[in-house]
Amino acid sequence: MPAAVALMLEGMPSPRDLHLHRAAGRVVVLVGSKLVAEYGETDLAMRNMVIVTLRRLGFPGWRVAEVFGLTPTYVSRLKTAASRQGAAALAGQDGPGRPRALGEDQQDLARQWREQGESDLEIGRRLGVAGTTVARRLAARPAAGADAGPRQEELEFAGPAAGPGRDLEPAAEPRPEPGPRADSSQEQQQGEGEPGCGAGSAAPAGPGGPAGAAPDGAGGGPPSPLPGPGGPKITGGVFWSRYAGAMLLHAFTARAGAGQVLESAAGAGRDAGGYRFADVALLSATSMCFALGAETTEQVKHLTASCAGPLAGLAALPHLRTLRPRLAGIADAADPLALQEMAARAMLAADPVTSGVYYVDDHFVPYAGAQPVAKGWNNKRGKAERGRADTHVTAHDGRAVCFVTGEPSGLSVTLPKALAELKKAAGPGAKIMLGFDRGGAYAQVFRHCRDQDVHWVTYRRAPLAVPARLPVITTITRGGKARQIAWAEETVQIKDYGPARQITLFEHGQVALQVLTSDFDACPAQILAWLKSRWREENFLKYASENYGIDKICDYIAGIEANTKIVDNPDRKKANAAVREAEKAVAAAERDLAVLLADPAISPAAKNTRLIPAAQKTIAAAHKKLATAAAARDTIPAKLPANVIDPAAQVALLRTCRRGLQMVLRLHACNAEHWLSNQLNAYLQDDDEYRAITRQTIIRGLAGTITYNPGRITVELHRPDAPRVARALALLIDEINHTPPAMPGDTRPITYQLTAHQPESNK
Repeated sequence: MPAAVALMLEGMPSPRDLHLHRAAGRVVVLVGSKLVAEYGETDLAMRNMVIVTLRRLGFPGWRVAEVFGLTPTYVSRLKTAASRQGAAALAGQDGPGRPRALGEDQQDLARQWREQGESDLEIGRRLGVAGTTVARRLAARPAAGADAGPRQEELEFAGPAAGPGRDLEPAAEPRPEPGPRADSSQEQQQGEGEPGCGAGSAAPAGPGGPAGAAPDGAGGGPPSPLPGPGGPKITGGVFWSRYAGAMLLHAFTARAGAGQVLESAAGAGRDAGGYRFADVALLSATSMCFALGAETTEQVKHLTASCAGPLAGLAALPHLRTLRPRLAGIADAADPLALQEMAARAMLAADPVTSGVYYVDDHFVPYAGAQPVAKGWNNKRGKAERGRADTHVTAHDGRAVCFVTGEPSGLSVTLPKALAELKKAAGPGAKIMLGFDRGGAYAQVFRHCRDQDVHWVTYRRAPLAVPARLPVITTITRGGKARQIAWAEETVQIKDYGPARQITLFEHGQVALQVLTSDFDACPAQILAWLKSRWREENFLKYASENYGIDKICDYIAGIEANTKIVDNPDRKKANAAVREAEKAVAAAERDLAVLLADPAISPAAKNTRLIPAAQKTIAAAHKKLATAAAARDTIPAKLPANVIDPAAQVALLRTCRRGLQMVLRLHACNAEHWLSNQLNAYLQDDDEYRAITRQTIIRGLAGTITYNPGRITVELHRPDAPRVARALALLIDEINHTPPAMPGDTRPITYQLTAHQPESNK
């Protein structure tokens, strides 16, 4: 038909020449004065065929949609369906907004497929209807003896965006229908994302099986996502992924007990029928996305869904319309502090902090929304801004342990909460020494540490004290190198605290720094090394902010409440100003009297009889005013709640549960990269670039193939180009394979391999 019409329309006319007329139940399509097609008004299959023909002849989609009274999106969907499935696909397209109904036979077939584990989305694709139509019809007519309970929803996977030339169906791979099918491999379609990404793209056709067949009894055809705990989980298949290097992070996941933490978080979101979504895989996938450089959930859309999903056991990443509300639902039902404690406890149990040294520091998170959020001091910009203040605790080796968040305040306010969380994670009786910079050197902080039986170490604030003892020269060995240091030790008294140990470090005969600590028994060189290692806290805050988005506010929804924060009383400030003015008046009157007495031009008689008594009266009146102003000031409180000063004062309290859950996932990704980089550097020996090599070259830049078998998971990684990196990675893989890890929510062991060359199909 298209060729015949093309010959008839030689010299293609303008799109405006396309017309349609309806009469007596018939539809006539004209181009200018030439008849193109004529069909019955109820013959939708013929109408769809005419639409596809006109599009193939070059008529724009907007004009065809305008003539036929359809939407351009629907016209594009017709053209795409016809190009993929032929004329058979046009018979099932009834029209936009009019989903086809299911007959009794189709409902029985749909019910059989659902019992076999197929999703409503896939069943609808096979029957040519929407997945919601399948769910609605099966819910209205349940199988005999079936319980009428809540239906398990499916994750909505990200597919190509709707538009001209793009299919509106999900980007899931078709799976074999029940019973034998001829040439099922020809029906497999590769998604429109990254070339070579997706299920079965790296699996060659084996003898007697379709392309994408998995070895070792994994089953033929593309991977078959079956409903795991409430969602599709991969049970078999071969997946090529551009992010396959991130699978190495599961070595830390298994070691740090992340599976139990994520299962606990997912368990809080259960409904009466069990899990509603594959929450464990969803949380694991979100943490993987943070490790791949997505600082926010919004940036997840920039990752290739079919390449990132298999990293957590999903066929593809969930769409943002699924990811956002589900993360919010899990966070609202879970206790982020309990999850943080569980994660920190498992991590510290796997790799204990033998030194017992932890570093604490405040981190300001700016807020750019319109809510009346409290202000704090932003050190990066050197001014007061609206935002939040996080207090992070890191281990001596740089791992993130825990954090607390709240309104901007000083370390003296947030330290008790942070220390309480640390003691929960470290366990009862654990040895703890807190290290912080000069910003935390307050007697109030020292007293709290002493009350909690915790040692502390910090720098002394300027000006430095003059040492009372002569320095001692000692040779120490750090990193295999011998070094001489000069130091002096003494006991000093700290105001409002008591005795503390002071260690003064000398360089080139001058005092370089002074250290204050409550530990009188530790080696001075060791204490100096501990405080020098405090820069790991600064590095953590810097790189976690740049690469894992700890500065991002995950939820801008806030509750507006009366501002009860204690603030300076403006009436007290006015009273203080009145006192200062009265003091100035007293001083001026006394100066006038002194000038009068010293003036030789005035006779003594005038001074004694008239001027001195008048000056004394002025001074007395000034002192009386000063006393009155001071008494009035003392009756005014210096600080009051903000809502007492201003009844309209309000403050926005941001939700912490959602941000708390995401922060647990972010810190877990950061710690996984930290662990992997340290393990790699044991073989790489590059203290300058090992973190960047691990993050950019391996986690985010190493492609490979992930094979899911019923009994195990195999990851084949492409060999890095740099020989030294490839050698170190090979040795690290051998180390990991001695105790194969498992991903959260899955018990199958993961083994890793390095391939010598990249497969031709993926080059």
